[in-house]
Amino acid sequence: MSEIVLETRRLVLRAWRIEDAKSLFRYAKEPLIGERAGWQAHQSEEESREIIRTVFACPEIYAMVLKETREPIGCVGLLLQQGHLPMNQNEAEIGYWLAKPYWNKDLTTEAAKRLICHAFCDLSLERLWACVFEGNAQSLAVLKKCGFVLHHCADKEQTQSGKAEVYLHLEAASFQDK
Repeated sequence: MSEIVLETRRLVLRAWRIEDAKSLFRYAKEPLIGERAGWQAHQSEEESREIIRTVFACPEIYAMVLKETREPIGCVGLLLQQGHLPMNQNEAEIGYWLAKPYWNKDLTTEAAKRLICHAFCDLSLERLWACVFEGNAQSLAVLKKCGFVLHHCADKEQTQSGKAEVYLHLEAASFQDK
């Protein structure tokens, strides 16, 4: 089975590798990253290795690798039928995070747009969902740049995370490959 590799102007999206654990730990130990993405900051390189072996080993989860340095600087992926919302067979939830030193460079938008194209054009999905914690303006901006629209909001009493969440969606029919 061949590994799927997706490319953008500045990034290569590829499967995570065990040897990526050092870079993953360097960036995932930053508390603000995990807080915005809904997980605890990594405590060790071994924990990062275990995340690569388990969580990041799922299909359609990609390391965001900067072409210039060949270092993984974030993650982007599709959760097929296992996201925050009950989804139909031809739907998925998109998620991502990016290392703090690379924020505000439109790298997440670049990666997300490429993954969205893959989702609709290659995987024939009909709808993508996204969920962001209320107050995460950067993530919300990425989704809006990608064409997502508001579906609903849930206050903290209605969520498993205990935080208010904003849900957005994007239909294949409204997707424009840019």
